[in-house]
Amino acid sequence: MDISLLEKLKNGANVYGTCITSTGPMWPAAVRKTGVDFVFIDTEHVPLGRTEMATLCQQFGHLGITPVVRIPCPDPYLACQAIDAGAKGIVAPYLESTAQITELVGATKYRPLKGEVLQNYLSGALPMPAHMQEYVGRYNAGNICIANIESVPAMDNLDALLSVPGLDAVFIGPHDLSVSLGLPEQYDHPEFEKAVSYIIRTTRAKGLAIGIHFSLEPERQIQWMKEGANIVVHSFDVALFVQKLNADLNQIKAAAGDVPAAGSDSSMVV
Repeated sequence: MDISLLEKLKNGANVYGTCITSTGPMWPAAVRKTGVDFVFIDTEHVPLGRTEMATLCQQFGHLGITPVVRIPCPDPYLACQAIDAGAKGIVAPYLESTAQITELVGATKYRPLKGEVLQNYLSGALPMPAHMQEYVGRYNAGNICIANIESVPAMDNLDALLSVPGLDAVFIGPHDLSVSLGLPEQYDHPEFEKAVSYIIRTTRAKGLAIGIHFSLEPERQIQWMKEGANIVVHSFDVALFVQKLNADLNQIKAAAGDVPAAGSDSSMVV
């Protein structure tokens, strides 16, 4: 039997994936050939509608690739919509309070419970009956609750954020984190690297999985895996296409004696 992505994370294994933005019908089968464990479907920064997101989740899920969806804001109803569409992992962006993470846990681990009943169970005001625990556990089996940690306030409150029961993993958002630190896109700055190291160490000490999304060279992923990251969210389809095409065309143009076109930089960050 195939091991779920959540089980792999619970066992401390490394998992590998990339961000997908294209809804072209040829992409899912092509991506499967790379052997990725998951795809990251971003609805925060990428103009994907609910129907497109659901199509991608269904396509990749049927190919044995776990769909992980980032919702546009920390809204438990949007999280439930994504799970209904076929997502198994939910990422909520820019989380800074335990209340936000608790709501995300409620949406990913306790659905279809909502409202006052859910709040009473989450807060411990009411004990959940055994039959209800069994039901929601079965109903939400394999769902992964992931927090985007990408700001100084989140770092300042990190221990409390990571102590919320039901949280499974953390994604570091390097761009937003660098901006919050006052070091926009300075990914090699010692203070940025210090912040990432702190988030990784703290997350792993809590027994949670963690990854960072970079669209730059693979060496950056290797660097942070050495620090303890075990979720590789490497690049995205557009960046990979541009980087490879630029490199190939520049090689061909050089052999032909032509000068590469201006603006053919192969680096790309989101």
